[in-house]
Order: sequence, then C-alpha cells, then structure tokens
Amino acid sequence: MSVISRRSRALGGFAVLASSALLLAGCASGSTGTATTAAAAAYKAIDCAAGATSADTLKVGGLLPVTGSLSFLGPPEIAGVGLAIADINAAGGVGGKDVCYYGKDSGDSSDMAVSTASAQDLIKNNVSVVIGAASSSVSLNVVDSFTAAKIVEISGANTSAKLSGYSPFYFRTAPPDTVQGSALGQLVTGDGNASVAFIVFNDSYGTGLRDATQAAIETAGGKVVYGGKGMGQEFPPGQTTFSSEVTAALAAKPDAVVVVAFDETKSIVPEMVNQGWTMSKTYFTDGNTASYEKDFQAGTLAGAQGTIPGASPSSDLKVRLSDWNVAVQGAALTDFTYAAESYDATTLAALAAVKGGKTDPVTIQANMAAVSGANGGTKCATFADCVVLIKDGKDIQYQGPSSIGPFNAKNDPSSAFIGIYKFDAKNIPVWGSAVEGKS
Repeated sequence: MSVISRRSRALGGFAVLASSALLLAGCASGSTGTATTAAAAAYKAIDCAAGATSADTLKVGGLLPVTGSLSFLGPPEIAGVGLAIADINAAGGVGGKDVCYYGKDSGDSSDMAVSTASAQDLIKNNVSVVIGAASSSVSLNVVDSFTAAKIVEISGANTSAKLSGYSPFYFRTAPPDTVQGSALGQLVTGDGNASVAFIVFNDSYGTGLRDATQAAIETAGGKVVYGGKGMGQEFPPGQTTFSSEVTAALAAKPDAVVVVAFDETKSIVPEMVNQGWTMSKTYFTDGNTASYEKDFQAGTLAGAQGTIPGASPSSDLKVRLSDWNVAVQGAALTDFTYAAESYDATTLAALAAVKGGKTDPVTIQANMAAVSGANGGTKCATFADCVVLIKDGKDIQYQGPSSIGPFNAKNDPSSAFIGIYKFDAKNIPVWGSAVEGKS
C-alpha cells in the first residue's frame, strides 16, 4: 500500500482529522447531499479525559487511516465510530458513564512505523478496545502487540484471510477475502469473461484477494493468463509507473482485467487507456472502488465494475453519519465505505462491556461472540434496545446496519453482504446490488 512516508501527529480526538482527508476521492456508496443542520448541531467529539483508563471508562481507541493511500477510508470509518459513540451515550453510556474516544493514525503498509508507534501509544493509554485498522497489512503488523497486551482489536475493514482466527483478541465486522473473492470471481465469469489478467500489488491484502478471486474464476471454468498465483508478476506497493505491467497483461489477450491496488490505481488506469484497453472490461475491489470524478476524464471508467464488502447503508444512516461529520469534522460526508461496519464494531464492544459488567478489554473479549448472537438470542437493532434485553437477563443477537451474521469460531462474521458497483459517466461507482456470502 502506498502512503506518504511521514508520520502524522497524534490524534487527540475526532476533531483533529485533517479536512483534506475528508475531501479525498470516494463516493463509493453515494452522497447524502446537504446534512441536516439542526441534527448536526447535536453531535460533538467525546475526547477521553486525562487519566481515563479502561478500568473505569469504556475508552474506545481508534487506529484508522488519516495519511496514506487508504486515507479516503478514514472519514467514513471515523464517522461510523463517532456516531456509534454518540448513540451509545444518548442511551445512557456504559456503566452510567459516557464512552470516550482516543484516536491515532494507522498510516498504511509502506511505512509501518506509523502504525507501530500508534499501537504502542494506544496500549500505553489503556484503551478498552481498538477499532481498526483499515489495512489488513497494518493489522497484521500490530495485532500481536494488542494480543500481548490483552486489548481487543476490531476492524471494520480488514479482509485478509490471514487474519481469520489469528488471535482470540482480534475480531472483524468485514468479511474475509474468501467471501469478496468468491463474489468478484462469479461477477467476472458471469459477465462472460473466460480469460482474466490481474494487475495486483504484493501485499497480504492484494495477493490474498487475488487468490480467492482466482479460485472462483477457475471453479467457474475460467483461466488466469497474467498476474495469477505463483506467476511472480505482482508489483510492489507504492510503485508509480505501470507501462511494463499493463503491456504484459494486455499481451496475454485477456477478456477482462482485475485491478487489485489502492492509490496506484490512479496511475494504472491512464496507462491502460493509453494502451487501448476497453475500460468497461475492468474490475476493481474495495481498495479502489472509489470516485475518480476529479482524477480522470469523464467517461473513462463508464461500465467498469467493483465490489465492496457490506450492505449499502440506508439513507437514514447516511444522513446521520454526514450530520455527525458536519458537527465534528466540519464537512459533509460523501463516502460511506465501511462506516456501517465501524459503527457495528463500536456498538458490539459496548454491548460486550454491558453484558460483562466491566469496561476492561478482557471482559469485552469474553462477551463479544455472545452479544453478536453466536449462542442465539433475541434480535435487537440498536444499543438502547439491546441493553434493555441484557438487563432483563436475556441473550441477544445484535443486528446492526452492516447486516453481518454472528461471529464464528474464527471471530469473522458468519455471513455478510458484498456490494456490486458500476461506474457511471462521471467515474463514480454506483451501487447496483448485493450478494450474501458465508465465511
């Protein structure tokens, strides 16, 4: 993953997120338009007080991207966490106290020093739970540290299969690449493409998703002619020129090209266009299914498709997320990728603390599966409704806006939706449908 090789300053709270990050490309799930001013005014950042620890407060730590190639995912994920905390506190908080937030920049995999330092700071500050990271490679870099400190990490965006069952303290509300890869492979072959080329970067996210997609393509009778597993044709994260890769991929005469990359996509696409590729036969993934309205000439990506794990957020949720962002970050939210998953990750942690009667990480870890419905229970859709059931002594199954199933034995969602998007004439991906897969 390509990131700027500099370390961001520490985030003391939501409000310090750079406004430039809020405006980066990404309308993958549509726009809300103008937020409701009255509703937005009700929201505020809830920073953790000096000396607050997980012993007396549900202290939510954030390890989310403010800098780097995934910084476009920072605003929706941070808004998801922020709105969840606002809803939890409006319902009375946890243990009669407001939940607070302590956020740090995750950066991405081209400069792991950023996430390493942020993880150590979160551990030092005794957080109850960490929401993040967005990058699977970043989570693989820090998960051992959180596990050693017995701190729960919940990602709303990680998809690498390497993280399935990795640690009893690691959970995620996004499905593993086996689910997205299956959906993407079926989409590609279902469109009548018999031969496929991959342009993919060499990191755990890129190769893992490529492998899962390739397996689905081959199961359906298709063939990978470039960039496949074992071919040694991946490019390193952060590469900026792609003439040789595109030339080699197109020389293999594919029916379709799957691009698995992040910010590198902005350099790959122009090279594909220059070499005469039909862009409507191109497929993207959650790492690059974003708005390129300001990056490419209108119509460049018209007809190209992409997949993003997660159900399309409801209109009401989008408005509330954007209202929160207006109040706390000063700008309307236009990208909602992984916002619902981050909202649910935060809510599940709070419900686990309520069920266990404490706000420390070990208590949260012990109750995460139960509040997700792994043992059955009464379904409930909001923190407030679920708390009523818990206090009545009932088992619950929280069913939030991400629509995932209960955690399985590997701490993955047992079921999840994969959204299918098609780029319009403005180079903006538009949600078309969703398929449900099981992990």
